[in-house]
Amino acid sequence: MEHYEQVFRRKSFHLFRDAEEIPSDKLRRLKAFIAQVMPLDPSVRTAVKIVPESETSCKRGAEYCILLYSETEKDYLRNIGYIGEQIDLYLASENIGALWYGAGKPRQMQWDGLNFVIMIAIAGAKQTQFRKDMFKARRKPLDEIWSGDTLGVGEIARFAPSACNTQPWFTENSGDQLLVSRYKKPGKRGIMPADRVDYYNQIDIGIYLFILETCLCHKGYAFERRLFSDCAGDGADMIPAAEYRLKAGK
Repeated sequence: MEHYEQVFRRKSFHLFRDAEEIPSDKLRRLKAFIAQVMPLDPSVRTAVKIVPESETSCKRGAEYCILLYSETEKDYLRNIGYIGEQIDLYLASENIGALWYGAGKPRQMQWDGLNFVIMIAIAGAKQTQFRKDMFKARRKPLDEIWSGDTLGVGEIARFAPSACNTQPWFTENSGDQLLVSRYKKPGKRGIMPADRVDYYNQIDIGIYLFILETCLCHKGYAFERRLFSDCAGDGADMIPAAEYRLKAGK
């Protein structure tokens, strides 16, 4: 599917008011889409399960929750963010409201030998409930999260969702490559306790990488991607996450 247009209209449904039932045909299409999402790291085993909201601790008025499970190896959190954002954008294309819900817990914390990572709560929504003007959303100024030529990409990629709107990414364009880093700032963030900030912000980086790549592809840029391991325990403020060597633009 074409993800780019959905970047402009997706939004977080913090509460599902007047939620509509998701028709069975939409649910079938959603399951088919989930079956073919692209992981950031294919070597990390993952699974996605859809359950009624009542089988989780979520109390947001959703109909279902999409549960994301993974091996807890390598940079599995970033991988889950990358997978989950594809689902998030697909949901918008089907007029299904979505909320990345980090506080939720399912009844089954393990599934098929994998550990629960995070969930996305969902419910049917009207087309009019989606974002009409993305640029009204609250985000950091571009110069706080990007340096160098934006390529007409940074202006859109900055609207990637993140836990408590922390936006923990920084992209540096050095001419023929982009270096994406995770900004690791100690302390509590919104409702996130200090010891969980790294956890959710690593998921956020995976979300951002997918949206960044979507924007690059839309602008006609080919690239080679190199991933770096996120060493959350080191003392650096900026932790390199990925490098994109650009091949050509429009």
